[in-house]
Amino acid sequence: MPSRRKFLSTMPVLGAAVAQSLRSTRLAGETHEAHANEARSIVLEHGWQFCLGSDAVKSPAELAGGGTPWREVSVPHTWQALGGSPDYVGSAWYRAAIAAQADWQASFVRVQFEAVFHTAHVYLNGKLIGQHLGKGYTAFECDLTPTLQFGDSNELLVQVDNTFCDTMLPRLKSFDWANDGGIIRPVHLLVTPRVFSERIEVDTELDLEKGAAKVVIRAVLRNTLPSQQTVRVAGFIDRTAAAEESHPTGEMTVNIPPNSSRTVSLNPTTITSPALWHFDSPNLYCAHISLMAAGELHSISDTFGIRRFEVRGAAFYLNGERVSLMGVERMAGSHPEFGMAESVNWIDANHRDMKHLNCVFTRVHWPQDRRVLDFCDAQGILMQEEVPAWGAFTFDNVSAELESRLTTNGVEQLRDMVHRDRNHPCIVSWGLCNEVNGKNPITRRFAHALADEARQLDPSRLLTYASNSLHENPAEDMAGDFDFVSINEYFGTWSKGGVSDARSYLEGIRKAFPGKPLVISEYGYCECLPEFAPGDQHRVDIIEGHTDLYRESPEIAGAIYFDYNDYRTQLGDKGAGALLQRVHGVVDLYARRKPSFEALRRQSSPIRDLTLIIAGKGFTLHIETRNELPGYTLRGYSVRWMFYGYDDLPMEGQLQPLNPLAPGQSVTSHANPVITGLRRVVAEIVRPTGYSVASAEMTV
Repeated sequence: MPSRRKFLSTMPVLGAAVAQSLRSTRLAGETHEAHANEARSIVLEHGWQFCLGSDAVKSPAELAGGGTPWREVSVPHTWQALGGSPDYVGSAWYRAAIAAQADWQASFVRVQFEAVFHTAHVYLNGKLIGQHLGKGYTAFECDLTPTLQFGDSNELLVQVDNTFCDTMLPRLKSFDWANDGGIIRPVHLLVTPRVFSERIEVDTELDLEKGAAKVVIRAVLRNTLPSQQTVRVAGFIDRTAAAEESHPTGEMTVNIPPNSSRTVSLNPTTITSPALWHFDSPNLYCAHISLMAAGELHSISDTFGIRRFEVRGAAFYLNGERVSLMGVERMAGSHPEFGMAESVNWIDANHRDMKHLNCVFTRVHWPQDRRVLDFCDAQGILMQEEVPAWGAFTFDNVSAELESRLTTNGVEQLRDMVHRDRNHPCIVSWGLCNEVNGKNPITRRFAHALADEARQLDPSRLLTYASNSLHENPAEDMAGDFDFVSINEYFGTWSKGGVSDARSYLEGIRKAFPGKPLVISEYGYCECLPEFAPGDQHRVDIIEGHTDLYRESPEIAGAIYFDYNDYRTQLGDKGAGALLQRVHGVVDLYARRKPSFEALRRQSSPIRDLTLIIAGKGFTLHIETRNELPGYTLRGYSVRWMFYGYDDLPMEGQLQPLNPLAPGQSVTSHANPVITGLRRVVAEIVRPTGYSVASAEMTV
């Protein structure tokens, strides 16, 4: 799937007139014509070597002595996948050779790690050039320029440590997912001018009454030169699917002090009749920035969407329409042969499967791989992304010093997450923490410290906390402190009882937080303890009974089933080695579907009833949409008829557009096949993105 996110161009991306103006302009004190420095992003995937560490090997110098058992690997990589050392916890080393071209001497060269779990020390030619401590799912960069030997080969060395840690999140062994150590996401070598744009921030303000959106683009500019630089900045916006639609943002001139960064806002741009982002119409725009300083041009682009997701009373609204949403959470890192070092093909395959499950709303327990977010942007899945603070143990019996360190780590992880991901239209809320005992004063202080930071960095998105401490005196829980109440509901497994007990539980929460939307942030069936009976039918029963229960309460604005896949976890109760896992999903570790998959697909569909009957010489399909969870207007949907004849093969098909259908509406569709020897008829309701939401079948 192509992506235009954070694209470093080798050519200026300004509009022709503006670009020509910048090219021909002589800056004060310059006597030569400006030119475009070649900006490059080089993927460092192959040519890595890897070895496990030991107590005796703690520095690059100690590695230099012979006998180190290096082996070839590709990055992303984790040593805890199948074929590696799945039970090893500790430090390990990666090294790669970088051929620094002689003509890079006038450039700024840095290496960007999208994630290293969980602590990294980075060396170049034996010198420590950077570190990233206790933040295993967020990106970081290291400046290579001062240490690079231009025109020669350079050794990049990375020490990685996944030892359970008391002062970071997730804390020690509190978390229920894989502790996969390694360089778990892609690495890029970035070569840019000495004055460049680090990133773009985009804010959109949608006025539904006027049918227009105000877009503000900010460029985070960095000057790595030892003198103040005068920088000219210009930009424009276009649609990724319609490049002819272009909106200039004007240009400006700013001064940046030596060795410093500055954020500048370009002129607001108003887009009339914008193509809105929606999970059924994931329209994307692209913001382009070009800057000129010290006679060189640098260009950068990033995608974004125009949409408004908000709370009104006890409901969610997307682009002005009330929506109630369903979906499923995926636990990344669960393929035994990839672990957390997932390939883009596996990421896309899992998420296409989730779309087939009618997932339009998901939640994740930690900052995600950028490629996950790119898929959700392009294919239409709303997401809640979280800081990885999980488990009541996280804040139990902590000293004031430890509380401060954990809070600092949480704020830093949130800041890194928001800086990288704030332009993704798929993200509609930030999760502050999960199941950390919302009645603990320390927990509350922690969550509010993160909330204050999130509101400063990105006031447009909602905030929440996923609580499992609402059984008694729910009004005392901090779940009500934020924009909506997230409820982890496990009656029938972790909580004794069944649907009637869950009903009483939810009624108590509804009364404790009147007028607030409620989201079932987790529900499902785990075969995690001996007293939990095995068998997928238990998942089917939970999916059927509990989802129907949620439809009784209009305040329940969303429900996310936990989870999509059986998942690898360091707390696993089944399997061994790279297959240590919890059996919890509607697919297994390799995405093989269980019977509960179809049950979840049916319950998550916006179609309540789909009935296919014979009508004369043809067929009639009766379609009724849900008026309750999940409920939203169906726009751009179609009926796809497929008629099977000879040898039960598809012999004829029709695609019939449907008029918009509001929640609770009904309509019929009719088709007359012309083939002879008809054996079977399949009628599917298809989203405008091409994914099926429901199907009916008849043998003739």
